[in-house]
Amino acid sequence: MPDADRPEFPGFRLIHDASRRDRLPDLATRKGRLATLRRMVVENRDDIARIIDADFGGRPRHETELLEIVPLLNALRHSARHLKRWMRDQRRRVAWPFQPGAAWVRHEPLGVVGIISPWNYPLFLALGPLVDVLAAGNRAMIKPSELTPGFSNLLQRLVAQYFAADVVTVETGGVEVAQAFSALPFDHLIFTGSTEVGRKVMQAAAANLTPVTLELGGKSPAVVAPDYPLDKAARSIVLGKFTNAGQTCIAPDYVLVPEGQAEALARALMARIEAAYPAGARKDYANIVTARHRSRLVAALDEAQAAGATLLRPAGDYGDRLPPTLVIGAPEDSLLLSEEIFGPILPLVTYTSLDKALAFINSRSRPLALYAFTDDRQARATILDGAISGGVTLNGTLLHVAQDDLPFGGVGDSGIGAYHGHDGFRRMSHARAVYKPGLFNAFEALGPPFGKLADLTIRILGR
Repeated sequence: MPDADRPEFPGFRLIHDASRRDRLPDLATRKGRLATLRRMVVENRDDIARIIDADFGGRPRHETELLEIVPLLNALRHSARHLKRWMRDQRRRVAWPFQPGAAWVRHEPLGVVGIISPWNYPLFLALGPLVDVLAAGNRAMIKPSELTPGFSNLLQRLVAQYFAADVVTVETGGVEVAQAFSALPFDHLIFTGSTEVGRKVMQAAAANLTPVTLELGGKSPAVVAPDYPLDKAARSIVLGKFTNAGQTCIAPDYVLVPEGQAEALARALMARIEAAYPAGARKDYANIVTARHRSRLVAALDEAQAAGATLLRPAGDYGDRLPPTLVIGAPEDSLLLSEEIFGPILPLVTYTSLDKALAFINSRSRPLALYAFTDDRQARATILDGAISGGVTLNGTLLHVAQDDLPFGGVGDSGIGAYHGHDGFRRMSHARAVYKPGLFNAFEALGPPFGKLADLTIRILGR
């Protein structure tokens, strides 16, 4: 984009200068900002849910409450409760040649953090990172998604109402705004979105040596081991996959099931789908966010069916909603098994041994999440040891992301860096090393000029 056409951000200089002028906000200031964020969400939760529903063309109020508002309020509560301890200097050991002395680490604010958030969970993925940013004493600029324009405009108005412009600001706009935003000289940049766009964000940030936290996606597998009851696995998988109509970065993207059990698992899944999302009951089932996203999903289903795959859907009319769909026999090179689905479509893939299942997972990019269903210790160890992922829920789905005391992040193509709770505080801080010699500085006594004491020290320490 030519410089003349590049969007400008006049608020960046204001917030940048404030971060340098007031570099170390105290505990009371940080807790006050977290309290303001809580008040902003609580006092406007009805408008937030209503406008997100409108942006999606239909999303259940319960999903917005349970998957966005409640986790955000829990994160705020957790950080406020533990922030005093997190801010304390951490004493470190001093090696004996440098005694007497003291060493410690100060966790200090980075400065200004940019947050680029996606559309699928527009509240939580914009303000969840902000909790860690504010707890660590930073200031923030947020660029929410243009695909949820109603919420983005609401967030901009609310932040301007509740926060000073030199603490938190929101910038709205399309792709060109996001591109220019990612090129600003932030002290840290958080991006949540696709792997493809994450590469572009990282490239733009590199020009300023801006460190990044990238929360991306990928094909997160669910492995059902031979010992695990299929009906129990089905309940958890349906919750994780079809919540928000599958538009969740850590949703199970496909299920690996023992050979000969795919049809039985499909029946268990379908029974649970029909109980959870009966046709015509739209209040509990979300819409696909745009026609373009829906067309991509339909094309992937058409391709798989043309290649001989079996498609299973619940009975009844889902109207303008894309119904939950199970797919058996999709080719390994099909879109459904080679690209992240991000919709209410679940392929079932059979395996002959856990080693073969793990080889299937490891032949693809490293996933953001992994779900293992087994009560067998050895099988659980085999799965955990045999495949890496950003995070794991055992005998369930999604729930690791809701644990405020666990880091959340990807690995490889699914992301860089992790945040949430104490890990987020540390990610958004500079760990500053401090050493103070004691009354007698033994190292300086070595010279120069160097003599026998230096030679002796070299013989002792240089072995």
